[in-house]
Amino acid sequence: MFGFSKLWHYLTRHIDGLLFAGILLLMLLGLTLLYSATGANLTRVSNQAVNMLVALVIMWLVANVPLQQIMRLALPMYLLGICLLVGVALFGEINNGARRWLDIGITRIQPSELMKVAVPLIMAWYFDKHEITPRLRDYTGATLLLLLPILLILRQPDLGTAVLIATSGFYVIFLAGLSWRVIAGLCVVGAASVPLAWSFMLDYQRQRVMTLFDPSQDALGAGYHIIQSTIAIGSGGIVGKGWQNGTQTQLDFLPERSTDFIFAVFSEEFGLVGCILLLTLYLLVIARCMVITANASTQFTRLIAGSITLTFCTYIIVNIGMVSGILPVVGVPLPLISYGGTSMVTMLLGFGMLMSIQTHPKLVKT
Repeated sequence: MFGFSKLWHYLTRHIDGLLFAGILLLMLLGLTLLYSATGANLTRVSNQAVNMLVALVIMWLVANVPLQQIMRLALPMYLLGICLLVGVALFGEINNGARRWLDIGITRIQPSELMKVAVPLIMAWYFDKHEITPRLRDYTGATLLLLLPILLILRQPDLGTAVLIATSGFYVIFLAGLSWRVIAGLCVVGAASVPLAWSFMLDYQRQRVMTLFDPSQDALGAGYHIIQSTIAIGSGGIVGKGWQNGTQTQLDFLPERSTDFIFAVFSEEFGLVGCILLLTLYLLVIARCMVITANASTQFTRLIAGSITLTFCTYIIVNIGMVSGILPVVGVPLPLISYGGTSMVTMLLGFGMLMSIQTHPKLVKT
């Protein structure tokens, strides 16, 4: 018994209990919902369970490493990611008109997923080197670090991933002390450049924006996803139709119901009450992440923790907004619930960093 107690203490000493409990509840909910969304497909559910176990192991490994040691990997990871993105541009495989995957012999990889971690790390590392009142040239340098991978990812093209990486990088710049006047100026410039951005968008990207405003213009094509999703959400009513009783889901009207549109499945089966409980659980996880961010002991750890927390919020807002028909469809999964191994690993790697920050509080700047 004493030996088991010591082993348990060793395994959990760098795991934040409150954050882990929230993550585990969301993952279990995801498995339950996936069982219904796939029509009781045990193979798909077991595959996702394996994805979750792998992600949990990675989270545990990262949580046991002080972030100051991970900081040393920021620049090599960023440079590796840039090289892989260049490799995609030159030698990547083309699927459905997009060049996003790179065959490295033993497997295929999607380097843009690596940049979701590498970009916030390199930018936090950069500002850690300019901790005392960053100047305009420091923000310019950080912006260039952010723009390089974004431009390479836009070239694939992969607008959704590029926007998410840009958002995570901007959060680091904002938390580093960017002036609100500069932010307001950027918003004005961004609004003024919308017509120019529209001219550079690809046809399918323009179609997604137009479909947002009027899905019925192509009800059996581009607008089909949004129409079926909003029907499913609305038909759930106050308390929902019950687990495995959603008609849009079980009769195969709802597309991508185990991945990007799994929130529509949840809404149909558990209704408004279930959605409020789900959002409350998400808020509890976010609140714990914010506490960890506030307690971070160095500039680097504070920027990383803040970026991870705000990016997690962004994933939730974009996915629910997309499924509800108030944002364009950009292929963003619902965190910890949607089916998929890559997004699960990326998300739990970030939570592992947060746990490392919380359980290695006495870090010194190196």
